[in-house]
Formats: sequence, structure tokens, C-alpha cells
Amino acid sequence: MTKVTGPDSDDGHAWAERLGWAYGLTAPDAVDRAAALVRLDDARARVRRTRVHLNETWRLTAGLGQEEQHREPMLTAAREAYDEALSHCLPEALWCRPVFGSISTWPGLPFALLFLEWEARHPQEWTRHAKAWGTKQALIRELAAADHSEAVEARLVDLVDLVVQRAYHCKGREYVRVARAVDGDDLRDRLDRAHRSDNPWAQLHAGYVLRLLDRPETPNTRHVWRTWLAHGTTKPPAG
Repeated sequence: MTKVTGPDSDDGHAWAERLGWAYGLTAPDAVDRAAALVRLDDARARVRRTRVHLNETWRLTAGLGQEEQHREPMLTAAREAYDEALSHCLPEALWCRPVFGSISTWPGLPFALLFLEWEARHPQEWTRHAKAWGTKQALIRELAAADHSEAVEARLVDLVDLVVQRAYHCKGREYVRVARAVDGDDLRDRLDRAHRSDNPWAQLHAGYVLRLLDRPETPNTRHVWRTWLAHGTTKPPAG
């Protein structure tokens, strides 16, 4: 992910100050979610305005030469305003990942988890207001590759449990990485319950994840997934 320098971007309190409203995106009450979506739309409008201003300022200062242009205070101010706007918006704020360091120690981690939980719980609202498949994929992969606290691991188990209960969504197969990273009794118990439930999607997805947990050498490829689909929702393919 690209590093974007926002105000106090490395401070957890500052993240909460800027994006605390976003917790409403996963609220069970539709009224609360609607209010958060209004905040998100306002933040996105600000991003658009500051991006237009930055582009206009870039054009106005283009004749100065590259070095002088980058030192031009007007362009610097426009760039800072744009970065500030990004830091108040999802998924844009999640592009502020430092180039170095683990996502497990990143102050933006709570909002990365929130972004994924929002997509898992309310995929239609997520798709309508903040669709970003590349960001989703990158976050899942980074989360699966990092060491986490027990509290974060518990949220990741919850996330896998949520995802297997629903129809397949783009990049959903990436959650096998997370399942392998947090494999344990709690996750397997939940997957087993989902696999034995009356929900055909849960049967399909939970069965697939369980199979790959039992076979760590099996790659989580499109071919393996399609082979599983071809053999139905409840019975694993032979071999």
C-alpha cells in the first residue's frame, strides 16, 4: 500500500478522532448505518474537491520546473489538504500503511478490521459506497501474514465465520489465508457447525475452508475452488 502522510497518521488517538464515526457502518441499526454513510459520502466529496484543487494547482505551477514546482508553497498546501482529506475517508485512509513494519502494530489496524467486517456484514452498502476489491485483498493478505494479539485473532475468527455464512464475493477466497493463520479449536468448531447447518452457502464455504485447513499443502487456487464447486456443497471431492 502507498504511504500517505496525514496529520498524526502514526497515532491511534488521531485515527479515532478522524474516523470514529465509521464504527456506525457496522451498527445493527439501519438508522445508525445511514448516518455513518452520510458522513462517508461527505468525506468522499471532500476528497474529490481537494483532488481537483491539487490537479489544478499542479497545472498552474507546471511551468516552474520540477524542483521549483515541488517547493512551491501553493502546491505543498494543496497536496497536504488532499492527504488530510484522504485520512478522513474509507477506504482511502487505509492506503496510509507504512512501507515498513507489521500491520499488527499499525494504529490503523482497528479500521482495517472494521472495513473488512463492514464488507462481510453489509456487502451491498459496502459495494455501493466504498467498493475497493484491491484494498480488501491487500488487507486480508497482510492480516494473514502478521502475528496478532489474542483480541485481534478473535476478531479474525469472527470474520472468517461471517464470510463463510454468505454467498461468495470477489476476493472471498483470500480468507483461507486468514483461516490458516488463526487455525484452532474455536475456528474449527465454528466451521464445523456452519458445514453441518441448513445454509447451503455455509456448507459449501465452510467445507472448503476445513478441507484446506486439513491439507496445508493444497494451494488455494481458482482451480482447487472450482473443483470443489463442481463436486457440490456438502461432499468434498474424492482424493
